[in-house]
Amino acid sequence: MSDLKTALVTGSTSGIGLGIAEALAAKGMNLVLNGLESADEIEPLRTRLEALSGGKVIYSSANLMDPAAIRELMQTAADTFGGVDILVNNAGMQFVSPVEDFPDDKWEAIMSLNLSAAFYTCKAAVPFMKQKQWGRIINIASAHALVASPFKSAYVAAKHGLLGLTKTLALEVAEQGVTVNAICPGYVWTPLVEKQIPDTAKARGMTEEEVIKDVLLAAQPNKQFTTIEQVTALALFLCSDDAQSMTGGAVSIDGGWTAH
Repeated sequence: MSDLKTALVTGSTSGIGLGIAEALAAKGMNLVLNGLESADEIEPLRTRLEALSGGKVIYSSANLMDPAAIRELMQTAADTFGGVDILVNNAGMQFVSPVEDFPDDKWEAIMSLNLSAAFYTCKAAVPFMKQKQWGRIINIASAHALVASPFKSAYVAAKHGLLGLTKTLALEVAEQGVTVNAICPGYVWTPLVEKQIPDTAKARGMTEEEVIKDVLLAAQPNKQFTTIEQVTALALFLCSDDAQSMTGGAVSIDGGWTAH
């Protein structure tokens, strides 16, 4: 077993998850990557991060909508590294629709990936962290864990639930050296945000340019997208010993959105 700390980041092959995985690798940690791609597709990334970390990097395409697959993923981490020290629940999906037209399967999928998956990864990771009397759990939530927007019923409900899970678990492990926090970004320019723009335009009867200006950035008083680098820097701080007293929090990084 390695003496290095081990981090598992879900949805870590693009966007915020990849940024956090790269930053943790640069800190010299073992990594468990997770995404939808095949192992062959991810091999160049895995090799690059392994060279960056000086540790070992493994990849799993575990389906996070399947609790059994999550248990297998965490068992692989245990067998390879002896457990997980840092867990970043980042994987997520979005769908935009008025509630009366919202497809049942989209509701179920969003709740499963954005909320239930985090429950199951936390459930599997916490015993290792308690044993070591140290751990960091970071749930990538959203400003939508704190406020709502129209046409995003499933996403908003799931992110509110994720914040509730964060607070509850933080109380349960507060005396075991484990912190649990939710990062709540505003709109970050990621593939997830870019992909939802056409759907939002259709739902609201707007052009895509109007969606960016009058819907997305309208919510953020600083009129700027939050960057992956900014979210990554916050995640690194929450993993540090300086953040030991920060737990159960919803840490906003949203350009002032939730100050309204």
